[in-house]
Amino acid sequence: MPTPPSPGWTYARSGVDVGVRSRALDAFLHAVKYRSPPDHGRVVAAPGHYAGLVRIGRETIAITTDTVGTKVLLAEQLGRWEEVGEDIVGVNVNDLAAMGARPAALVDTILCGQPPDPEVFRALGRGVDRGLRAARCALLGGETAVVPDILRGLDLGGTAIGFFPRGRAPVTGRRIRPGDRILGIPANGVHANGFTLIRKLIESRGIDLSRPRPGASQPVGEELLRPTRIYTEVAEALAGRPELRGLAHISGGGVRNLVRLHPKVEFVLDAWPSPPPLFDWLRDLGGLSAREAFQTFNMGIGFAAVVGRSHLAEVRRRLARAGAPDVAEIGHVERGSGVSLPAWDLRYEGYE
Repeated sequence: MPTPPSPGWTYARSGVDVGVRSRALDAFLHAVKYRSPPDHGRVVAAPGHYAGLVRIGRETIAITTDTVGTKVLLAEQLGRWEEVGEDIVGVNVNDLAAMGARPAALVDTILCGQPPDPEVFRALGRGVDRGLRAARCALLGGETAVVPDILRGLDLGGTAIGFFPRGRAPVTGRRIRPGDRILGIPANGVHANGFTLIRKLIESRGIDLSRPRPGASQPVGEELLRPTRIYTEVAEALAGRPELRGLAHISGGGVRNLVRLHPKVEFVLDAWPSPPPLFDWLRDLGGLSAREAFQTFNMGIGFAAVVGRSHLAEVRRRLARAGAPDVAEIGHVERGSGVSLPAWDLRYEGYE
């Protein structure tokens, strides 16, 4: 493989500057000053978390929304749509799972730059169906709009609603303490994050998506399209139990997502497993630094649970029964702040 261009690629160089995005979002949120009256539901404060919470009567509802992002461009290039259909569900229900919410329903949003193709929509529907079955979540409806003046292809997303069964409180991470242990559940691949950067790497190096990368048996395109692993059963196995301290969906922002759980402890990831070869290949492809890779991709771990150290064996048994026998201890919690990966000499102070 030829030497990658210098300097190495970054997410910002590919067109996604998370700092600029964060400043724009701050400006937006500061402009939204309206607060609804109490008889329209009471907002439950969970700033920076994976879902918004609202209390209606005696019930707390969790709501989240997300899109598949530019992974749809890879799906279009390969003519494969089922995987990104499944992603519509996965990217949303996993955020509910990170708060211990049980998914109840999803509505999809599909924006089209051209008249909808029934065969493409049929394939998307098969993928959505697989995701809904895995999450035990209902599709209530959605919105399909044809907007040729805005889009060329498709934009896929959704909004999911979850609830907390009687007696279960939202998992916010406030109970995390030094000494707690961090367990990681592996990802299926890159899931649905970082594809603007991935696509730039693929284009800049002229990679043939129909051929495997070195050491792999599956074509690169298929490997990258693997759908987001759905973690709702993992969360259900632990939510409501006293040994659970926090849950994290390792999605956009990479390991920095852990900071969202508790800003006044340090998450020390001193047992993070070697990333799967796909991530090493992506790093080599674009000369990505370890810092850039761990703040952009999941690097092999898609979901994390913070638990009391005296309950590790029981928690691992529960997770194995819930379909995650591949869970591994990846770190612990200390006094301090931020996230660190000692083996890579990395430290992140916050989440953007």
